[in-house]
Amino acid sequence: MSAGKPDTAEPLNLGSLAAPDGRFRAVEGGGAASAAGFRAAGIHAGFRRDPSRLDLGLVVSDTPAACAGVFTRNVFCAAPVIVDREHLGGCGYGTARALLVNSGTANAATGPRGLEDAYRMAALVAEGLGCPESEVMVASTGVIGVHLPMERFDTGVPQVIAALSDRGGADAARAIMTTDTHPKEAAVCFDGDSVGYPGCTFTVGGMAKGSGMIMPDMATMIACITTDAPVAAPDLHRALRATADCTFNKVTVDSDTSTNDTCILFANGAAAPGAQPFAPDGPAMQAFRQALLQVCTTLARAMAADGEGATKLVTVRVAGAASEADADAAARTIANSPLVKTAIFGHDANWGRIAAAAGRSGAAFDQGDVSIDIMGIPVCRGGLPVPFSEEEALRRFERPEIELDVHLGAGNHATAVFTCDFTHDYITINGDYRT
Repeated sequence: MSAGKPDTAEPLNLGSLAAPDGRFRAVEGGGAASAAGFRAAGIHAGFRRDPSRLDLGLVVSDTPAACAGVFTRNVFCAAPVIVDREHLGGCGYGTARALLVNSGTANAATGPRGLEDAYRMAALVAEGLGCPESEVMVASTGVIGVHLPMERFDTGVPQVIAALSDRGGADAARAIMTTDTHPKEAAVCFDGDSVGYPGCTFTVGGMAKGSGMIMPDMATMIACITTDAPVAAPDLHRALRATADCTFNKVTVDSDTSTNDTCILFANGAAAPGAQPFAPDGPAMQAFRQALLQVCTTLARAMAADGEGATKLVTVRVAGAASEADADAAARTIANSPLVKTAIFGHDANWGRIAAAAGRSGAAFDQGDVSIDIMGIPVCRGGLPVPFSEEEALRRFERPEIELDVHLGAGNHATAVFTCDFTHDYITINGDYRT
């Protein structure tokens, strides 16, 4: 029998990514302004025609904060991505106070003028906050190849600064939406008593947008994460990179990678004034990394569930792979397969499509070692079909989340990828996007 190969028709039970940790308490209604010393706002500045749609969001730390960023790897990256990389010293981390985001126009493929406009965005916020331009991160989302109407920033930036509030996270989350059907926010907190910071309570919160052009690196997403924990910038960057790799970079809706993907993480230390930063390998840092993972997992799952036209969140788990790369390749190929995604939309437990996708993924395995479950129902063992109840499968397809479990029987590596089904509405949304 190959390594770890299941030998029964019992459900695989491969587990899930980032299971809830009892040390962390969810913050009700929490988001990017939940951590101490952060404020946020969202307003309608006129980037969108509908006056009821918020389209300019701002998140601000009251004091200079450690800052880290991860960005798209698309060579055709947008002007704000270039500016943010520069403001973070070309190494992905530094010091910053604010993130300004507009929706409606991506400021991508806009040449030298677009770059000047992105610098101007940062300058306007810096002037309003009284901080250096290098301490302002910027992001844009929307249609590619269109110049920003800069007059909207001239009037909008003072308004959004005036609206800043520790209760403004929800408005900021709405302001950054494009084809999203709802805002995406999350926050958790944990006690410092057991990790060397008695009397302190630390919070990690954030917001994200993204529902189409979702595929790493970074998906079509813009995210802002904040924490009041004292974390040094290099450690913050390492934590963000590792967390993004197993959350945001495990989301795929349509296998396209955006030009604007940006995730910014701030840490201002406001929950422990004057305290030394968390030791890189100490218990406080470990707790922070787990809290960050929980928030980012929640946001990543929300993005997959809100894929354009989606009716189901789909979690693809692959175990028994010969390597981490093989596990990712198999899971991602299954998650991106139009045949798998349309079968889920049609409530068809067609496990052959899952097997075929895994087989063309490039992962090394023997088909005679493969086991597949759909929503906990064994449908394939040893590469061969297992009798199952179609009626029970149809009943389980009514669930909001569909889980596909695949065991390759080739090793001990595993991963999970989040995706969604393909529906008629996906074509409608993307066919009409500019009109």
